[in-house]
Amino acid sequence: MEETQSSSNKRIAKNTLMLYVRMLLSMVVSLYTSRVVLNTLGVEDYGIYNVVGGVVVLFSFLNSAMASATQRFLNFELGRGDIRQVKRIFSMSMTAHILIALLILVLAETVGLWFFATQLNIPEERMDAASWVYQMSVLTCCFSVLRIPYNASVIAYEKMTFFAYVSIVEVVLKLLIVYLLVLWNFDKLVLYSILTLGVAVLVNLVYQLYCKRTFDTCGYRFFWDKVLFKQIMGFSGWSLFGSMANVGAQQGVSILLNIFCGVAVNAAVGIANQVSAAVYAFVSSFQTAFNPQIVKNYAAGEKERLFSLIFQTSKYSFYLLFILSVPVLLNAHYILELWLGNVPQYAVDFSRLMIVFYLLETFSAPFWMSVQATGKIRNYQIWVAVFIFLNLPLSYIALKLGYSVVWVFVVRVAINVVTLIYRIGYLKKNLEFPAMKYVRTVILPVLVVAALSVSLPLVFSLRLQGLEALIYSSVSFEILICILILLFGLNKAEKGLLRNILVSKLHFLKIK
Repeated sequence: MEETQSSSNKRIAKNTLMLYVRMLLSMVVSLYTSRVVLNTLGVEDYGIYNVVGGVVVLFSFLNSAMASATQRFLNFELGRGDIRQVKRIFSMSMTAHILIALLILVLAETVGLWFFATQLNIPEERMDAASWVYQMSVLTCCFSVLRIPYNASVIAYEKMTFFAYVSIVEVVLKLLIVYLLVLWNFDKLVLYSILTLGVAVLVNLVYQLYCKRTFDTCGYRFFWDKVLFKQIMGFSGWSLFGSMANVGAQQGVSILLNIFCGVAVNAAVGIANQVSAAVYAFVSSFQTAFNPQIVKNYAAGEKERLFSLIFQTSKYSFYLLFILSVPVLLNAHYILELWLGNVPQYAVDFSRLMIVFYLLETFSAPFWMSVQATGKIRNYQIWVAVFIFLNLPLSYIALKLGYSVVWVFVVRVAINVVTLIYRIGYLKKNLEFPAMKYVRTVILPVLVVAALSVSLPLVFSLRLQGLEALIYSSVSFEILICILILLFGLNKAEKGLLRNILVSKLHFLKIK
């Protein structure tokens, strides 16, 4: 078992490194292109693009549910070593995703089109351009649906190097979009939506070609197995609740803000999503490398190894995001001014609260993946969906009573705290998860490190301004956080592992 665990750790480390390469490329280009797109489109058109695209994303809950089911079943059967069943699951999931793409197309061109035309707060003179955005977003969504089984296969086989290569392609294409957006004398909003669709189509083709040539299990053939279809759909049926809740909380709230406040606020939401996504991308890469191992260890009956992975993923994910996010939290206004030049109203407050939301989310990711592994998701999905769905009525009440739009994001953070507590309790009850040990060895050390590390940087950010505040607060924080993690944030075994890694690296450099 030692050799197996060692090779597993090496695979996770290698995959994490490749995902970081992918993330760095995507983040740099995304931040650059966001600035150019905002300045080229303007605040109004940028807000239109975000809210109109959000209407289409509302229908993607069907796809999100099936994506979770596909990922779980592929990982589980690979963990058992049943290649024949993996082939059958891929083909059946592909058939299901084709049906979902068709269903999304029908819903988007009926209910969605009615909602877009009658309910959204869009300036009359931009309705034609917004209609183009809507139709291009529908097609982009459908192509993304058809990519899911291939994406799930790549993750299940832990071929994370491929993501780095795809990112290079996406980086080039996104830069090309920005260049054409500035160069061509055409309606910028319409052009942006068309070019974004083109990128989705090309990336979809890259995924298909790679998977078909690399994995024997990704050769699609139509067949019908009623039992297997019911298993996958039964699993995804309960995942549907969680998917609907997540999509509703994010896109539904964005639409509420549009109805109450107009497209300018949607521009601020778009910027906040860009900032939080860029920061969280570091952690997402790390967690993606762990997820297949969580499912495979459960399938193999290695419960202790599973719990160890949950502990490590939660703790390391938080530290990674906290190290990156605190300088942004303390200097958000200056950073956004430096990045965008023209900062939409509320963008700073929205960005800070979204980062806090994702800091809490770092704890949750290994929990929902562990629940997915067990297959016992009915009660979990129902209650998590209930909690997350509360974002919509509570946000509506806050806006209706005249509270600031910032309270919409405060509500989202508060609900995430409640959901995290439920997730821990659910795993304790259904998987014999050591909840108190988790609190003692993960939550408490993390809170101590977080509280102590922000004190001095906070003083610098309050007393200084601009670049000076950014430099002093960031440097002092990075020094403090490293010291505090070593003193209070790691247990004895984790410190020993870190020491061994450093010693081996120094020994390697000395030989070189």
